[in-house]
Amino acid sequence: MNEPSIPPEKQEHMQILVSELASANTAYHAHDAPVMSDAEYDRKMRELRALEEEYPDLKLPDSPTMRVGAPPLDSFDAFHHDPPMRSLENAVTEEEVLAFEERAKRFLLQTYDRNIEAFDFTCEPKLDGLAVEVIYENGFFHSGGTRGNGISGEDITQNLKTVRGIPLRLQTPEGGPEPPANLAVRGEVFMNLQGFERLNRERLEKEEPPFANPRNAAAGSLRQLDSRITATRPLEIAFYAVGRVEGFSFHSQSHLLESLPGWGLPVSPVWRKCANLREAVGFYEELLRGREDAPYEQDGVVLKVDSMELQNELGSTSRAPRWAIAYKFPPKQETTQVEDIIFQVGRTGAITPVALMKPVRVGGVEVTRATLHNEDEMRRKDVRKGDHVLIQRAGDVIPEVVAVIEERRPLDAEAVPMPVECPICATPVDRPEGEAVVRCPNPTCPAVVREGLRHFASRRAMDIDGLGEKLVNQLVDSGLVSEPADFFALSKEQLSSLERMGEKSAENLIEALDRAKKPALARFIYSLGIRHVGEHIAEVLAERFGSVGDLSRADTETLVSVHEVGPQVAERIVRFFSDAKSRQMVENLLSAGVEPQAPLKAAHGDVGGTAFSGLSFVLTGTLSGRSRSAAKAAIEAFGGRVSSSVSKNTSFLVAGERPGSKLKNAESLGVEILDEDAFERMLAREKGS
Repeated sequence: MNEPSIPPEKQEHMQILVSELASANTAYHAHDAPVMSDAEYDRKMRELRALEEEYPDLKLPDSPTMRVGAPPLDSFDAFHHDPPMRSLENAVTEEEVLAFEERAKRFLLQTYDRNIEAFDFTCEPKLDGLAVEVIYENGFFHSGGTRGNGISGEDITQNLKTVRGIPLRLQTPEGGPEPPANLAVRGEVFMNLQGFERLNRERLEKEEPPFANPRNAAAGSLRQLDSRITATRPLEIAFYAVGRVEGFSFHSQSHLLESLPGWGLPVSPVWRKCANLREAVGFYEELLRGREDAPYEQDGVVLKVDSMELQNELGSTSRAPRWAIAYKFPPKQETTQVEDIIFQVGRTGAITPVALMKPVRVGGVEVTRATLHNEDEMRRKDVRKGDHVLIQRAGDVIPEVVAVIEERRPLDAEAVPMPVECPICATPVDRPEGEAVVRCPNPTCPAVVREGLRHFASRRAMDIDGLGEKLVNQLVDSGLVSEPADFFALSKEQLSSLERMGEKSAENLIEALDRAKKPALARFIYSLGIRHVGEHIAEVLAERFGSVGDLSRADTETLVSVHEVGPQVAERIVRFFSDAKSRQMVENLLSAGVEPQAPLKAAHGDVGGTAFSGLSFVLTGTLSGRSRSAAKAAIEAFGGRVSSSVSKNTSFLVAGERPGSKLKNAESLGVEILDEDAFERMLAREKGS
């Protein structure tokens, strides 16, 4: 039987799509300069996938559709490094860094009779992730593995293919050198804090234990035997070194970091060449000051002698190079003592054990409590009242107990049992078979109602400015609010009567409530607190259905047909809208004047041609007309992208009142600065176009 002929125009179109998508990936990940909107990227990806399904023999080895993952493996094969991937010596004080430089100078003087007065250093943030090596042959991705013991790691080729920042085919920059025929490049796979927080929120929605920190999340994602799971994780990579290279040579570390992005290989988000050790220490201090505001976890700065010639002469010990050192930041882990273990009830009725501890500062923040997650985790770690424990804090994640220091356990340390009744309403608790969470099944439990109201008003949901935890508690305790719609019926007089609530504060809250009446549909869906529906799934549902009415009428079969919506999520959505009280809650909100806004994609289709397409915005300071998250949603609705830090690729800095250091950075880089009025005019023009 003859195979059907393949139209040449189809083959050419597939090649164009692969090239365009690869260029978009490189622009976004290696240069922080997006060239197409997410909607356009997704449309082209769907088109390519359909063509590959129709003509499977035409699938190219660097097709971006390969990033979805492959069938599960039984185990990982070994991956060998040649030359070895050596670890770094650590320094925790400036004196140790000075001693490192003196050792390097002394070695060169004694071995080569070279008297070096000062080294040029290249300094890069020490990203907290998992070290890997990726091999390219004739410009194409060939294989990759973990560092392991430096000589041999695990072959995670299929997983690395799913990391969008890793090109499947190297690029040749315009007017620049072609990539080497064979290249082994080394880097750190990490997860930025925004992606990490989103992943943990999704896990909590599914009642899965959250990852302790971004490093664990990245490492766990890369070591999945099922690469389709890895493909769903928000992984990034920064390359910082090479192994074997054929057909090219680097004369310095700074030359290497300047060359790699031209071939499509991202490097550290921030790095600097320093003329001496004093400048290098200054760079360390600069990153340390900005540590809490950085978009990713970093645990120090790596100082490298810039010259490759000097690196080769300095060589390595059996364990580490003599030409580099990791200058570590102070730790974010501390020890303290558990004074009590209490149980909190969440908005879904989940009962969470929480350790109350002697106050201790971790990462610049005073910590007095830490989550123990659930009964199984509390038992596994064997945390008892009176124990001395190691705690850690990463990003905005609630501090957690890492481990008990058993050698310091008091004789009277007391194991605390999980409650058999809800600690708030005394309803017998329930733990369904196969679940890790003990739950209060009473939907009218005061804690469930209170937490649901706090969730509704929270920053990631309806984002009602000024309506924080303490005020929600006051409103509930005073009987003014018992369901979300009640917020919008509040008067200035009612609010002014509350303790520590002045007339001006009451006016501000009324204005904030009025602004919140037109939320993005995705935020509104998320604010309803439907179990298993996190922010990402809420966005998927908003784009697919376009209104809360259409979503409420969808059956399980329709919901499951939506990409990323599984049977469990679909069942929860149907159950929510089938419940009379839930339906009434939604109807009351709509009657109170809340008008969820359909996303641009749902209302008008693709946003690829809007004026914001390919533009990168950074927000700083306080905006008076809308919240920070509302401004971000407006930019993204018109195809723009919001970044957390200013770079030479930033299109606009939107500066509100009391802008921070980002304003100075933007001025020094020549980035166009918009005040709030100019920003609002830009949005108004786009809405009217």
